[in-house]
Amino acid sequence: MFAVLALATTAGPASAQQVGEVGVDWLGNDIIVEAVKDPKVEGVTCHVSYFDRGVIDRLQKGNWFEDPSDTAISCQQTGPIKIGDIDLDEGGEEIFKQGISLIWKEQVVNRIYDKANDTLIYLAHSRQVQDGSAKMSMTTVPLFGQEVVWEKGKPQ
Repeated sequence: MFAVLALATTAGPASAQQVGEVGVDWLGNDIIVEAVKDPKVEGVTCHVSYFDRGVIDRLQKGNWFEDPSDTAISCQQTGPIKIGDIDLDEGGEEIFKQGISLIWKEQVVNRIYDKANDTLIYLAHSRQVQDGSAKMSMTTVPLFGQEVVWEKGKPQ
């Protein structure tokens, strides 16, 4: 509920499409599953899940304006891979973000290219002004042996 509202106000580089919602208790808490397509890598889709606190849970426990930092991610090849002008440095590139609190806290997905292993790495984590969270999830999409089209030529 709150994450969907926050998404509408803090759109990131890619948009997400909700593909699942699983109720986990009687308080209205849910696990949301969204599909995120990498805006610069055609043929790769990431599925991100996160916890969305219900109104009753927020009223009972306080901390009304934020969801937990927990997130999970899985990315797979879902079509022919065509790689555009991606950032190749160690920090990679943010491909998706959405707010998970009223202000300051975001759920983020970064893409990093591991040149030595010819692999795309996708890292889901939360970003906060202070008290950063070590909760993260990672997945990879190997490019080795795949027919990959690099828009600007494969990095050497």
